[in-house]
Amino acid sequence: MTTRLYENKIFLEHNTPEGHPERADRLRSLALALEHPNFERLERVQAPQANEDAVLLAHPEEHLFSVMREIPEEENRIRQIEADTHVSQKSLQAALTGIGGAIAAVDDVFNGKADNVFVASRPPGHHAEKSKAMGFCLFNNVAIAARHAQKTYGVERVAIVDWDVHHGNGTQDIFWDDSNVLFCSTHQMPLYPWSGELGETGAHNNIINAPLEPHAAGDHFRESFSTRVLPALHNFRPDFLLISAGFDAHHRDPLAQINLVGDDFDWATGRLMEIAGRYAGNRLVSLLEGGYDLEALAESAGLHICRLMKG
Repeated sequence: MTTRLYENKIFLEHNTPEGHPERADRLRSLALALEHPNFERLERVQAPQANEDAVLLAHPEEHLFSVMREIPEEENRIRQIEADTHVSQKSLQAALTGIGGAIAAVDDVFNGKADNVFVASRPPGHHAEKSKAMGFCLFNNVAIAARHAQKTYGVERVAIVDWDVHHGNGTQDIFWDDSNVLFCSTHQMPLYPWSGELGETGAHNNIINAPLEPHAAGDHFRESFSTRVLPALHNFRPDFLLISAGFDAHHRDPLAQINLVGDDFDWATGRLMEIAGRYAGNRLVSLLEGGYDLEALAESAGLHICRLMKG
């Protein structure tokens, strides 16, 4: 397997208030983990900055303008734009570079430059709805990547699997009416953003939610994944697979109460690679979402990337 990693120092310059869980140290901790010899074969590439028009693949123009208006001009200023979402002087540049990495990753797997790609970017994206920034997220990277695959490569069936501990409400909102996109989410319930019930199935039964009760462990996660997510993927037969890879369902994470360990993310990665290999020519792109305990994030994301590299 050829695996690429997209990264960029601009992601460290999206500043949040002191004590905020979504902080630059998240990527620093992952970078330290990637110094291990296991990652010598990993192709590390600088993520390009996308044009502002790329945002319009998944969001209306007014949403782009509303975020742009909030960006402060002062270097050290941090502005709160929503209950727990903040922007600083370089936040728009960081967000556009996250989108650029996601789009480049899609191009890579369709042009044969890589079998799979991991994009280590911030801010995350899966809470960003069509017209609303929320939950640390400005724009929905995974939704933009899916739309790019549809528009540029004519992909007929895109599957998105979100295993972040928080429900991907933004991705669900964007694809609710799109029969060509299957969205599957495992997440803790009840928990922010208070969506993701079993009955939320989309306009074309294209939404698969698999909520987990607080304190669920790996066996519950794997059972839910095996009985709800994987059968839906086999039935859908995706041409392309995207992962919203949040690692905050780890038992060490401070923002939730799910008790996964690193091996659970390794296992889930392997199952999705089997799906990609069977139906999608191995084409798989994974985008970093949550994960707020630095040690747990480094361990879990490291195992995820290792599995992508091993095949």
